[in-house]
This record gives sequence, structure tokens and C-alpha cells, in this order.
Amino acid sequence: MEVILLGTGGPRPDPRRMATTTLIRLGDENILFDAGRGVVVQLSKAGVPLGAINTVFLTHHHFDHIGDLYDVMLNSWMSGRKDALRIYGPPDTERLVHTLVTQVYDKDITWRDQGEPSFGGWKPVLATDIIPGPILDTGRWKISAELVSHGDGLDMPPAFLARWMCLGYRFEAEGKVIAISGDTVPCPGLERLAEGADLLVQCCFLATPEINNEHLRRLAKFTIACGDTVGKIAAKAGVKKLALTHHRPRTDDGMLEALLADVRQDYAGPVVLGEDLTRIEV
Repeated sequence: MEVILLGTGGPRPDPRRMATTTLIRLGDENILFDAGRGVVVQLSKAGVPLGAINTVFLTHHHFDHIGDLYDVMLNSWMSGRKDALRIYGPPDTERLVHTLVTQVYDKDITWRDQGEPSFGGWKPVLATDIIPGPILDTGRWKISAELVSHGDGLDMPPAFLARWMCLGYRFEAEGKVIAISGDTVPCPGLERLAEGADLLVQCCFLATPEINNEHLRRLAKFTIACGDTVGKIAAKAGVKKLALTHHRPRTDDGMLEALLADVRQDYAGPVVLGEDLTRIEV
């Protein structure tokens, strides 16, 4: 089983990184987690046939995690996808996908479906809203979701927060566990999905020296894990290997070294400082 960090950046453009997207390869199956900026190009660079993408799990609905979902939908079909593309995500995923197919790209799909018979007819995209708990058990692999905390402590209307669900995933196959944190700060859901994982793919946005103003202190506390907490998360969960993703744009690699130093203060296991197209055997 292999994990490919297709993108390791965040919402702001970064010449070095595409937006955070992770792929699990299990034999001939390719399971995609999020679909951020550049995902289709990154799949091509990684040598993954676009037509072999059949399953996508979304962690949440920030644009840097769903911005190129349409590209996966259309290019997987145009590249020979034979079956429905199944997309799972938090509530409103069904509405998101339905809108893309029927209102945003409906004319494009019809044009290609009718004008390009070599594509073999439109292959559907089936979206499913999910909540925390067991999601799928295919017999070969199974996956569950946990509620994680991405901005829950910010000053937002309760009515909005009731609709703002962010998920992390626990993927199990071949006797191994891969945990995908999604965007989160330390929380009980993250602890549960990471417990005993062979690999934790963990957002880690800032090194401690970069948390240098009130805005960034609030971000590190309420929005996304940073170097001051990620090592503690991995150590407490007994994670066997840790991969860091979702980096801020940087021109100074010294801050990446500071990030590693932060994590290693608390976690003694192997740490992969994620770069785009990093491959990890599990």
C-alpha cells in the first residue's frame, strides 16, 4: 500500500506546492482524499491513470480542498473511467456535486457526451453526505470518519457552525491503518482516528517561531494544528510514522527545519516532511 502526497500546500498560491490532496494506492484501487488545486496535474505527474480514480473522500468544503473536484469528475471520465465516480463528504457534499453537474458544467458535459463518442457516454458522479462513524467496508478495505475541529472556537453564528462539519478519516487495509487528519487542531476526534496508526498524514501549518502575532496565535489555537502541537498529537496516539502536510507558503527553508524541530521535541518516531509527490510505503 502506498500513500502519495499529491499536494502539500494551503489556500494561498505557492510556486512550490499544490493544495493539500492525498492519494492512497491499494493494488489497482486509487482512493483520493480531497481535490485541491492542481490535483489532476499532480496525478499525471505521479503516473496515476486518471480513469482509475473511482472514489473521493472530502474532509471539508474549504476551496483549497475542493477547488479542482470538477476537474477530477470530468477528466476521470474523459480518461476512461468505466464506473460511477463516488464522492463522500460532510453534509452539503451532495448539493455541491449536484450543482457542479447540473448547473455549472452541465453544458460542458452535454457537449462532450454528444460530440465526443469516444468517451463512451457520460459516467455518473454519485455523491453521498456522511457523518462521523463507519462509512464503507468493501471487504478489501474499510474506512471510518471522525469529527475534527477546524475553526469551531471562532466567533461565528451558531447556525453556521451547525452546518460546518469537518472530518478526518481512518483507512484500514492489509492489517495497516492510515489516518488522514484533514484540517484540525487537537481534539478527541483526531485522537481517535490517529490511535495506533501506521501512518498519520497530519496538517502542520506553522513552526513555533512563525506564530508571532495574535491572528496567528488564534489560527494555531482554533483553526489548524502547528508545530507546537503536532508532535504531542502523534506521541499521544502512538503513531508509528508521521507525515506533515498543509504547509504555508515559505521562501525560507529554515522554517521547515524549525517545524521538524518542534515536532521532534515531543515525537520520537520517523517524520516525513511532506513535499508534493512524496511517496510513502505503508
